[in-house]
Amino acid sequence: MALRSGWLPPTGQTRVTTRLTAHGATTPVNPMASRSGILPGTADGKYRVGGLWLSGSGPMSATVYAGRAVVQGPNAQGAYPVTLDADTVLTFGDGDPINPRVDLVVLRVYDDEFDNLTRSEAALEIIKGEPKAQPTVPNAPPLSLPLFSIRVEKSASAGTGGIAWAGGAVTDLRTTLVGVGGILPVYNNAGVPGSYPGQYQDNDNAHCLQRWDGNGWVSYPKEIGGIAPAGTVSTGGYTGQFREHNGTLQRWNGNSWASYQPPVEVETATSGVTPLTGWTVVAFSARRTRGLATVLVTVTRNGATVNVDSAGNIADEPLCTLPAGWRPAIDFEASACDGFGDGGAYISPSGQVNLRTWSSNGALVAGRNIRVSATYVL
Repeated sequence: MALRSGWLPPTGQTRVTTRLTAHGATTPVNPMASRSGILPGTADGKYRVGGLWLSGSGPMSATVYAGRAVVQGPNAQGAYPVTLDADTVLTFGDGDPINPRVDLVVLRVYDDEFDNLTRSEAALEIIKGEPKAQPTVPNAPPLSLPLFSIRVEKSASAGTGGIAWAGGAVTDLRTTLVGVGGILPVYNNAGVPGSYPGQYQDNDNAHCLQRWDGNGWVSYPKEIGGIAPAGTVSTGGYTGQFREHNGTLQRWNGNSWASYQPPVEVETATSGVTPLTGWTVVAFSARRTRGLATVLVTVTRNGATVNVDSAGNIADEPLCTLPAGWRPAIDFEASACDGFGDGGAYISPSGQVNLRTWSSNGALVAGRNIRVSATYVL
């Protein structure tokens, strides 16, 4: 038999049936009962629910595909795990000659111990609707799980083309459930209340994770990264939530949205300068943020004195080389001073610092510290 139900038939419980129906899936609704629903998942992992799917297989017939479900009875009866382990074809009656109708496909459990219907089995059934000008879905019988509603137009039959399987005749009514503590993948049941604070569900329609706080579902950040897309959030759900608003990143401060100003990242350095011939590095300090750097390097002369003429001209004097990551993108002019005189230096993209000018009639004397400073874009 394709349809199996664990611990339901008075005889015939097999090991295979027991394995197939050991679902362990009970999303609670109270301490004694769980939701009814379909276990989620597909073979390729692309869709939320594949079990007990229905598609047209003939003008007046449809195939219900294999899957697993739980049908919850009254508290005293417990939850019935059910497995359809082979695809099953259902045949629908012809349409009424005057009015359309809506039929309901259900997964139904019969239990003679409780319903006195002389049956103890699970069944796929078509509940035939009443033909009306504006037909409605018939009520589901007790101890059943609605799967699909099917609109059967007036005079529909195999000879007239049958049911419009690809034309909107089918409405998916399946709902999901998972084991207690699991995150429920929402499917036709986004508005069902939670059963305990701390329960989670993944709302595929709203694209967010939600937590039941005892009174309602509280949405967590939308999409990966926690930034709600433009137009999806008007009031923040918690302090620190982010959203995109007209090209601006905003943060909810508990009362209102405020434009977010990220903290400024500042990097510093105090080493890595290489002295060149005739000079010793005394100190180095540098800071940079957002591509802008300020450097201050102090060197002292350890070679022969360099005298400066009355015009302040000297041959370019190489002082040192800055470390990688702290060099300007183009040649950059810098200022230099030793307390006795001052002048100009330039820093090349290679990081080399060269002294170019000095005070007229001055001198670069051993033991004097020359400080070179500059601010530039890296």
